[in-house]
Amino acid sequence: MEQFDVLVVGSGGAGQRAALEAASREGLRVALITKIYPTRSATAMAQGGINGVLNNVAKEDTIEDHIFDTVKGSDYLGDQDAIEFFISRCPECIKELDYFGAPFSRTNENKIAQRNFGGQAYPRTCYSADKTGHVIEHTLYEQCLKHNVQFLQEWYLLDIVKVADGSVGGVVAWNMKEGRVEKIAATAVVIATGGAGRMFWTRTSNPYLSTGDGMAACFRAGCALKDPEMVQFHPTGLGKSGILMSEAVRGEGGYLLNNKGERFMAKYAPSKMELAPRDVVAKAIETEIAEGRGFGGTGLDAYVVADVRHLSKEVILEKLHGIRDLAITFEHADPLVQPIPVRPTCHYSMGGIDVKDFKTCATVVPGLFAAGEAACVSVHGANRLGGNSLADAVVFGKVAGEGAIAYVENNSAKNAEKALNDAANAWEAKFKEVTSRTEGRPIAEIRDEMALAMWNKVGIFREASKMEEALATLNKLIEEYKTCYVGDSNRTFNMAFVNYVEVGSLLTVAKAVVLGALRRKESRGSHLREDFTKRDDANFLNHTLISLGEDGEYQVGQSDVVITRFEPKERTY
Repeated sequence: MEQFDVLVVGSGGAGQRAALEAASREGLRVALITKIYPTRSATAMAQGGINGVLNNVAKEDTIEDHIFDTVKGSDYLGDQDAIEFFISRCPECIKELDYFGAPFSRTNENKIAQRNFGGQAYPRTCYSADKTGHVIEHTLYEQCLKHNVQFLQEWYLLDIVKVADGSVGGVVAWNMKEGRVEKIAATAVVIATGGAGRMFWTRTSNPYLSTGDGMAACFRAGCALKDPEMVQFHPTGLGKSGILMSEAVRGEGGYLLNNKGERFMAKYAPSKMELAPRDVVAKAIETEIAEGRGFGGTGLDAYVVADVRHLSKEVILEKLHGIRDLAITFEHADPLVQPIPVRPTCHYSMGGIDVKDFKTCATVVPGLFAAGEAACVSVHGANRLGGNSLADAVVFGKVAGEGAIAYVENNSAKNAEKALNDAANAWEAKFKEVTSRTEGRPIAEIRDEMALAMWNKVGIFREASKMEEALATLNKLIEEYKTCYVGDSNRTFNMAFVNYVEVGSLLTVAKAVVLGALRRKESRGSHLREDFTKRDDANFLNHTLISLGEDGEYQVGQSDVVITRFEPKERTY
């Protein structure tokens, strides 16, 4: 049995930043478990940039401006005290990345370059061409190696283990290579496992690993999921695949056009045009398609186009070369000479594990912390601004590391041997039972039916009767999951078993999404109800909380939004 002071689960920007912060404290044993190779996390797919007021391009930009843009972008559902804390720490964390060696693009004065991004008053999005997340991920990995973080890669979180007093004792994980359940005792655990976009399976920009594992494990351990219905649909996924086409395309001056050749954003956001917030642009694209102004009809194959042909060849090749490669590979469209087919795609979970204290990233379970996309602090509210996710990862990854250090220094390690043994034995028995089944519905069929129900009935536009149908489908699938067919009893790299556990996590989170969406009888940010088209501050200026009751049933509650300086008003661009 492994024993650590701080255990981080997840190797994206938040996880590695948390591990690095904890490892910087002399004498602490720090480990990070990840189900993949550490530099292959979803952070590496983040293209456009990271937000912070550095004044390298816009001298007049202020922290106050960034706070207000984030509050307004959240459709006033973000907690304003947490947003102020977050925004004030962004510049320092970006400068730390620069110091660590992240190769940011530079201005002519050799300062970190900054570009325009949607919903923001000034160009404050720092970037490295269109591979910003990739360079941040690799830079943090180097620093973690330098500070002797122990990486346990291809280890997959199964469950968080609590001791008798209700605090964290460690986790049990599946060692993919060896094919066995591993027990890891830890005084503090940081969950940074990313989002759950794969509940929409193929119409998402998320990698296949974004299956909500940490959200589901924390949910079972007693944490609520806050605002799970707030799922961001990025307006520009590639038409056929949903693969992300970065907001950098619009930030550098690209146009969105319908089948009449019109820059249709003039109708929806006349002052911001293509640089309106993501929820506004995504809704506009879907409206254009629904009203017959898309290419390819109105079905799932329909799309609008992003056009950058008016930009210089140098801009495209130097600042958007990754995007160009993706467009050529997956759409057979070279942006130098052709428009790129695009349509919204599931991109980000604004909701997540309920963080009780944004200054430490602590949850309701003593010793358990959460950061990054897996967590809901809440700084994104009902709609996240582009560039605020990488900032969220590094800011709150660092905060979670600081919180874990403080917890370890004030709490002795618990004797978790019995609890870990019990959990490990239960999962070992589950592995044998699940993989020995010779019948049952194939797990891939359950996954695909879940994805269709979520995309068609709980997607960009939502309506009560369709969501009730989706909930009924999910309840049926959850029952079928109990007896499903997995089909592989081998132990070494049994990805069928891993996929089985992942689909269980997705079903858990998807049901919370639907219940939250049914509760919120209004339209706010990314949550667009066709049967309740207006924002309703009187009844829904509050957070959704979905928790697991002692009887195993989902419980739906709410909590107050923190408003400090900015009273809610109509959101126009």
